[in-house]
Amino acid sequence: MLNLKRPRSLFFSSCLILGLSSVGISCSTTKSSSGSGNWKDLFNGKDLSGWKTAGGNAKYLVEDNSIVGVMTKKTPNSFLVTDREYGDFILELEVKLEGNSTNSGIQTRSHIDPKGNNGRGRVYGRQVEIDPTERAWTGGIYDEGRREWLYPLDLNPVARNAYKAEEFNHVRIEAIGNETRTWINGVPTSYVVDSLDATGFIALQVHSIPDNLDGKKVYFKNIKIQTENLKPKAFPKEVYIVNTNANQLSRDEQANGYKLLFNGKDHAGWISAKGSKFPEKGWNIKDGIISVQKSDGGESTNGGDIITEKQYKAFDLSFDFKLTPGANSGVKYFVTLNEKTAGSSIGPEFQILDDALHPDAKLGKNGNRTLASLYDLITSDRNPRPRKPIGVWNRGRIVVEPNNKVTYYLNGFKMLEFVRGSEEFRKLVAGSKYKDWERFGEAEQGHILLQDHGDNVSFRSIKIKELK
Repeated sequence: MLNLKRPRSLFFSSCLILGLSSVGISCSTTKSSSGSGNWKDLFNGKDLSGWKTAGGNAKYLVEDNSIVGVMTKKTPNSFLVTDREYGDFILELEVKLEGNSTNSGIQTRSHIDPKGNNGRGRVYGRQVEIDPTERAWTGGIYDEGRREWLYPLDLNPVARNAYKAEEFNHVRIEAIGNETRTWINGVPTSYVVDSLDATGFIALQVHSIPDNLDGKKVYFKNIKIQTENLKPKAFPKEVYIVNTNANQLSRDEQANGYKLLFNGKDHAGWISAKGSKFPEKGWNIKDGIISVQKSDGGESTNGGDIITEKQYKAFDLSFDFKLTPGANSGVKYFVTLNEKTAGSSIGPEFQILDDALHPDAKLGKNGNRTLASLYDLITSDRNPRPRKPIGVWNRGRIVVEPNNKVTYYLNGFKMLEFVRGSEEFRKLVAGSKYKDWERFGEAEQGHILLQDHGDNVSFRSIKIKELK
C-alpha cells in the first residue's frame, strides 16, 4: 500500500478547494495551491482546445472565460472529456450550476464504453458530485455508470453546507495513489480509498434532464491541474474514510484508530457464543471471506453465532456482507451472554435479510425486520437506492456514540438513529419480542456478534474504532 507522509491537523484554512484520489501511482511532494506550484491550465479561457464531447448531445460553449454546458432535453448524460488521461493529480476549478433541481459532476480517471448508449459511448468512473438540490451532496463521490454511490454525504453531514447556490464554488480534487479526497469551498468533504482505475480522463458533466430544464446552464472556469511533485493537504481525522479494498486499513484509517476485527485469514479474535472456542463446523474462512454455511434456516442450529472475544462500549463499526437468495443473518452488539436462550444470543441487531424472499420481512411491525432495520424495533429508511442486489457486497455501519446515540448506515446512506435507554427506546422495547429482557440493549458494554440463522451469508472488511 502506498504510504504518503501527509501533515495531520483537525482542520485547516478555508482557502477554497476540493480533493480526490484514485489508484496505484507514485506520489511525491511539492507546493500546494497557496504557493506558485507547477499548475497547468486545462482550459485556455478562449475555446475547447484539448477537450472533446462524449455520451449525450448537450452543447458545450465558451462564454466569459468559462466552459458552459447547456442542459438539453431528450439526451442522456453528456460529458466534455480531456483529450489525454491522467494518473496522479491535484485538480482545482470553479463550478456554478443554474437552478436546484438537477446536478452535475466532475469525472476523474474515467473511461468510455464505446458500446454504451446505443453505440454513442457511455462514460464510467469516479465522479465528484455537484448537487444543489435539497439533498446537498456536493463533493460526494459517485461511480458513474458502474457502482453508483461510493461516498454519499450522509457520511459527512457537516460538508453539506459548503455549497453556495447560484454562485461559483471552488472545488479541489486530489487523486493520489489509490486515494480520492475532495474539498468544496475549503471544506473537507469526502475520502475514498479505491483500487480501480490508476489512470483515466477528466470530464465535465451535463446531466440528463426533464424537459422543463431545457436550456439551463452549468459553468466551469479556472480549471488547472498539477501532475508532478504533489503535496496533499491535511484532512481532519473526524471525516469517515470509505475503503473499498477488502480487509485492508489505509495509513490514515490506522492513524485514526481503526482496527480490523477480521484479519481475512483466520478466526483470531472470534469465538462461539456458546463456548470458549471457535465453532468446529458451520463457518468457513476462505479467500478473505468469513461465511455462515447453509443449514436448515434456523437460529444457531449449525455452527451457531460467533462473537468477538473483546467487549466494546462506544464504537464505529463497519462490515461488508453478501447475501444469498432468501438468506437471513444479522450483526448484534452489546451482547452480554447473560440471557440464556436456545437460539441466537440477545442484543440489538442490524438486520441482514433478503427482503424479497425471506418471510421475516413481512413479520414484526411496519417493516421493522427488513434489511438495515434495528430488528423488531425500528424500520430502516425505505429508500431503495442504498440496497444493492442479492449476491453483491453491501456495507453496513453501526455508530454508537458515548452519549448512547446509535446510527445505522447502509452503503453510506443513513438508515435510522435512536438513543439507547431513552424513553422512546424503552417504549419500543416494551412492544417488541424483547419485552421480557430487563433493560434490553442498555448494557454498558458487550460483544459484537455475527449471526448463524441457517443461511449462507458472507462477511469481510470488519473494522472498528473505539470512541471516547
